[in-house]
Amino acid sequence: MDVIVSPKYQILIPKEIRKSLNIKKGEKFQIYVKGKVITLIPDRSLKELRGFLSGISMKNIREETERI
Repeated sequence: MDVIVSPKYQILIPKEIRKSLNIKKGEKFQIYVKGKVITLIPDRSLKELRGFLSGISMKNIREETERI
């Protein structure tokens, strides 16, 4: 799916993605850049985050070079 950067350096998140992720107007995101990849992470309250990681696999979550 393609998106275009506007003259004001804005991008539009396609409707089907907004609906599937339940993104609302005015919602805030954290932005992370790694190499040439941009990742947007919704800025959620602690109450909203409770239990959201249950059942997640931690396998291959970090690259070998990032490990301490």
